[in-house]
Amino acid sequence: MIIAVDGPAASGKGTIAKALARHYNLPHLDTGLLYRAVAATVKRLDLDPTREADAVAASDFDELTLADPVLRDDEIGKLASIVSAHPLVRAALFQRQKRFAHQEGGAVLDGRDIGTVIAPGADAKLFVRATPTIRARRRHAELQGRGATTTFDQVLADIRSRDQRDSSRSTAPLVPAIDAALLDTSFLSIEASVEKAIALVEARRGTRP
Repeated sequence: MIIAVDGPAASGKGTIAKALARHYNLPHLDTGLLYRAVAATVKRLDLDPTREADAVAASDFDELTLADPVLRDDEIGKLASIVSAHPLVRAALFQRQKRFAHQEGGAVLDGRDIGTVIAPGADAKLFVRATPTIRARRRHAELQGRGATTTFDQVLADIRSRDQRDSSRSTAPLVPAIDAALLDTSFLSIEASVEKAIALVEARRGTRP
């Protein structure tokens, strides 16, 4: 079974995807980490993230990079949003995601184009969303927990900037798949969000032949 979980930054898609993977005993891939790995490599090599050729050159990163805690840094997240807009970067990472999705037994993947590009034939598709303000509060709290001094207004501006960049890019824009179930987590607890996600997946499985 392949489960695709898409949505914007800080919507809760990663938490939900991990919970679904545990519930169904499936491997999980946070595809955003791939783009963060590209971003971290761009930074390490002092390349230009806005230049597609530089970002593509950084796409051939070592697998060990995915375990580097620096990938969770807010700066890397911002750079990842920039490099992910390059069509050739997305093409370079396409097969890696495709192979993970179609491994024997299936998998759970979360990102921004799983249900539309990576696994359009997924058994269940969720599009997780929340208001920009609530997503900014979540991200701000997360950053404060790491000791960052970023203000709420800065986080909100970054969230809105990422949303605009992700939804307006020419290749694989952030949009719900036509057959995706929508899950708004704005006013749901983590537990309630996961419970609703499982119910939506079960409902989808029940409609498939």
